[in-house]
Amino acid sequence: MGGYELPVVLALVLGLYMAWAIGANDVANAMGTSVGSGALTLWGAVVVAGVLEFAGAFLVGGHVTKTIRGGILDPTIAAAAPETVIYGMLAALCAAATWLVFATRAGWPVSTTHSIVGAIVGFGAVGLGMDAVEWDRLVPIVASWVLSPLLSGTASFLLFVLIRSTILEHPDPIAQVKRWGPPHIFSLVVVLGLVTLYKGLKNLGLDFELGTAVALSGMLGLVTTLIAYPLVSRVRVDPEADRDFHYATVERMFGIMQIVSACAIAFAHGSNDVANAIGPLAAVLHISSTGTLEAAAPVPTWVLVIGGVGIVAGLSMWGYRVIETVGERITQLTPTRGYAATAAAAATIVLASRLGIPVSTTHVLVGAVLGVGLAGGIAALDFRVVGRIVVSWIVTLPAGAGLAIFFFYFFKGLLLSHGG
Repeated sequence: MGGYELPVVLALVLGLYMAWAIGANDVANAMGTSVGSGALTLWGAVVVAGVLEFAGAFLVGGHVTKTIRGGILDPTIAAAAPETVIYGMLAALCAAATWLVFATRAGWPVSTTHSIVGAIVGFGAVGLGMDAVEWDRLVPIVASWVLSPLLSGTASFLLFVLIRSTILEHPDPIAQVKRWGPPHIFSLVVVLGLVTLYKGLKNLGLDFELGTAVALSGMLGLVTTLIAYPLVSRVRVDPEADRDFHYATVERMFGIMQIVSACAIAFAHGSNDVANAIGPLAAVLHISSTGTLEAAAPVPTWVLVIGGVGIVAGLSMWGYRVIETVGERITQLTPTRGYAATAAAAATIVLASRLGIPVSTTHVLVGAVLGVGLAGGIAALDFRVVGRIVVSWIVTLPAGAGLAIFFFYFFKGLLLSHGG
């Protein structure tokens, strides 16, 4: 397959570019609330997310990946034109990454998955024909623009209202922390256990039944709570800090839980969304070596390393832009609010994964931040920022498609002129 050297090189470069763009935009969402609430510094968030995203991508990112994300293209039509798919996958990587970079520059948190899906729709329509696109697959994606933030926003609103009524508004909030802290820790660990089991380990083929997953997560929650209970009971009160801010000790405890929940989301995200970068790359590598397109393709370990390194590089170099939007510009966050947002987002991801609802992690997390903002009153939200974010979500699919059409013809002309 001597004519495929250039496509392979281009695919490797563009796969790294896409992973970098994912790190700059999508990964920043998981850490935005922790930075905005003050639970983590910006560079602390970069280090924590970098380690966990890389671990998720490398350890459980999957040694086999779907070559066409989301089942957007008719597999029979696509398999009959492998060279066209090569041009298209290169175009999809370049288009999706370019849109993510543009969105990151503007500080918009957009969906990586929707970016790559829009790009695949674009090249599929012009390269393989309109009949090759499974248009009905776009309906649940469009529905998720409303469903994702609605679910997580409602959950975070209710959770923060519960925290406020049982702890913050009580005459002795420290005593209430000691009383309600262990149940919160148990619930959080159970949800995070389910996030990992449903989203983080599926690429290892560990698809647990609901009962098994709940039992394992419950055991983990119980062990963690037994360890944490004596620590919570001996929460050190800082009188000076509490004089300056009545809830300083309460916020410190919730800040720790918020960091734990953000770590779990980062690990699950790295394991799941790295496929957006390596899926098209794996398709090009597979076609170049076999001349055929399969529904799934093997992923060499070094390709997972490329994905992981790219994600970490993007987060560390440019992630602060989206972190600022999610953590600081939508609404003012404290550790209790940030905890409510991240815990509610994690619970929504679990529920959606189990029900097969295609939600975006980005939309879920932004919706959760909106929910805790509303709990503080509608005036607590900056609707100019919210409006720009919503518009960026709607524009993502057509933007990805339009860019992919341009890059499809570009790469087709380039490779044909080089005999690729």
